[in-house]
Amino acid sequence: MNTEPRVASAFSRRTPLLALLLALGVGAVACGKQLTPAAQPDPAIQHVSAVATEAPASAPPPIHTSELPSAPVPATFDVAALADKVKPMVVNITTTQKVDVPGGMMGNGPDGMDPFEFFFGQRGGAHPQGQSGPRERSMKRQALGTGFIIDSQGYVVTNEHVIHDADDVRVHLNDEREFDADIVGRDPKLDIALLRLRGAKDLPAAPLGSSEQLRVGEHVLAVGNPFGLGHTVTLGIVSAKARSIGAGPYDDFIQTDASINPGNSGGPLFNWRGEVVGINAAIRAGANGIGFAIPIDAAKDILPQLREKGHVERGRLGLAFQPMTSDLATGLGVDGNHGAIVSEVEPGGSAARAGIKSGDVVLAVNGTSIAHAEELPRRVAVHAPGTSIKLTILRDKQQREVSATLDAMPDDEVSAPRPARPTVPSSAQPTGTLGIQISDAPGGGVRVDDVRDPNVVRDLTPGDVIVELDRAPVKDVVGLRAQMNKLKPASTAIFKVRRGKQALYAAVPVPAK
Repeated sequence: MNTEPRVASAFSRRTPLLALLLALGVGAVACGKQLTPAAQPDPAIQHVSAVATEAPASAPPPIHTSELPSAPVPATFDVAALADKVKPMVVNITTTQKVDVPGGMMGNGPDGMDPFEFFFGQRGGAHPQGQSGPRERSMKRQALGTGFIIDSQGYVVTNEHVIHDADDVRVHLNDEREFDADIVGRDPKLDIALLRLRGAKDLPAAPLGSSEQLRVGEHVLAVGNPFGLGHTVTLGIVSAKARSIGAGPYDDFIQTDASINPGNSGGPLFNWRGEVVGINAAIRAGANGIGFAIPIDAAKDILPQLREKGHVERGRLGLAFQPMTSDLATGLGVDGNHGAIVSEVEPGGSAARAGIKSGDVVLAVNGTSIAHAEELPRRVAVHAPGTSIKLTILRDKQQREVSATLDAMPDDEVSAPRPARPTVPSSAQPTGTLGIQISDAPGGGVRVDDVRDPNVVRDLTPGDVIVELDRAPVKDVVGLRAQMNKLKPASTAIFKVRRGKQALYAAVPVPAK
């Protein structure tokens, strides 16, 4: 089964042509992306913009609704009343891009040909003006998305991938009015864009609620433009929160079973009070009832910058981190599997200047606990460069607080690729009770050649190079054996390893004698 991730945004990124024209990098990153292990995106996750058309086509007219009731939505959650209340705040978006492509590669017809040329054009035969090969042509690609009004003067929020590389953006309101839109600001990392409708005023603005207060099981209403069927309303519940799907650096998605389809991208997810609590952004291919929305609290953090600057400036610590496991928590003395382990520190960066070291565990940022490691970059990135933040860290089983002044995050940061799994050499030697085979690694350290029982030694992988044991440097097999002989029975050994270009910590239980 084909599990390639697909981004069906404003310009048909599923096509081979657009794959050459556009490239989108995704991956979970820390505040110091070049140092952080790359997160592999789930291939089943895809954005939910509508499939682009090969030639300009008029979007279906929006569905006309009656005047809105002035009374608030009753506490009994009248779905029809809520739909009437919120639909005028939702807009349909049509984007257009001009693309020059060689003749014979215009569309998705047979052999990559423009399907209209296949049926009506010159398939074979002489080319006009004596040309002996396919002509380069200019064509337009259209796609559909959704957005919602946040200001009476015509400011609209949508997904960045809806308007990515768009030459023209046209917005259709529920009352059948149309406006050209300017792109005020964009943030690809969070996948949010801010538009301004030309000449618009006195528009109904959607109130922004709180995604933090949103509860799993709470009813939500999605309004959007699925498959060009404007202002479609679907009802569901919040299935889960804080989902990481590998779509971007700050994954923190709301999962919902309210039906979301291609064309819903950028549309609002309302709670029963008519407040926007999420921005619909992605679906899971082949799975019914699984959609994902960006929490509105994350959008509220960046909208002022998008409006004022057109882009977002984020702070960074300059470190790589890894999640906590139960074995690592035991070995490091962490109460529970919370916090983020610092696996590498960028020399001269914010974390290094603050005195943070590899092997420290970040437990909180400005007093807010880090329940899961993926929260660390989000907690840091909401602060502007130059901001001083307080970090609660654990080192040698002792808590301490440090202050760090954040650096600016470059726009072109990329995650480190996952290294290929190395082959096991024939010179492997057993280590004894830990159940791994090792050999001297070129350039220093000890290479893990085999793991006898992966169910016991869960964190080490063949090909890892051990460089530290319980914070003490490891130079070779002889030195590692001497250090291992000092380990207490029934304790947990903490190894620092190099895995390709990444630095990681691994916990290995020491057997009781």
